[in-house]
Amino acid sequence: MATEELAGRVALVTGSARNIGRAIAEELAQGGAAVMITARSAEAEAQAVADGIRANGGRAEAMVADVASPDAVATLVAETVSRLGRLDILVNNASARREVPFPQLDYREWRDILGVTLDGAYLCCHAALPHLMLSGHGTIVNIGGLSSFTGAADRAHVIAAKAGLAGLTRALAHDLAPHGITVNTVAPGVIDTVRRGADGHGPGKEPAHHAVHVPLTGRKGRPEEVAALVRFLCGPGSRYLTGQTIHANGGVFMA
Repeated sequence: MATEELAGRVALVTGSARNIGRAIAEELAQGGAAVMITARSAEAEAQAVADGIRANGGRAEAMVADVASPDAVATLVAETVSRLGRLDILVNNASARREVPFPQLDYREWRDILGVTLDGAYLCCHAALPHLMLSGHGTIVNIGGLSSFTGAADRAHVIAAKAGLAGLTRALAHDLAPHGITVNTVAPGVIDTVRRGADGHGPGKEPAHHAVHVPLTGRKGRPEEVAALVRFLCGPGSRYLTGQTIHANGGVFMA
């Protein structure tokens, strides 16, 4: 490892069994952090990520937890501290991104998406706060999304939830600065990830808005490129950054 600027720190990364979340967990581990891997139901995949980190000399644990459940989140945070000793970094990556035309978007679907993405971030932040306050370099990184800034069809619930994360970031930056905690959002653009079908198995379809969002770089981003940015925000060189939304989208959207 070239650097281990996160040595001695512990990170909790929600939704980290695959794709961007997995890349973030692995990147933080490469930086020296011990990492708690979580998934809503993919226990085997979460454990495989933790096993891979340990095989490379890092420290990692894995748990299944529904971040929309207050009791599950309380247990998740308590287990993270019990197994890994402390908590310094929280990455709120868990989300759901189903596409539903607004006339067919019922309240149950609306609540399910907001429950995972926005309520889950609130619950994790609230439960983790006492430990982050003790850290001395507490860090929260929320994973937003491109369409919450550009808009897109059939994603009212997803966009509302992700836009809420950007607002939560700005609010918490004010509230938590006195405790030495930084709070930022990373908003990925069109990223090359493996998507699941509606039944949770097999390949899922590409989000429709990807067809109209063409990166200036001429290619999709890689999960590792998002993860590298998250690692920077968790490290000692970013302590003057808080309340920001940082876009990783190849020039699709500029702010």
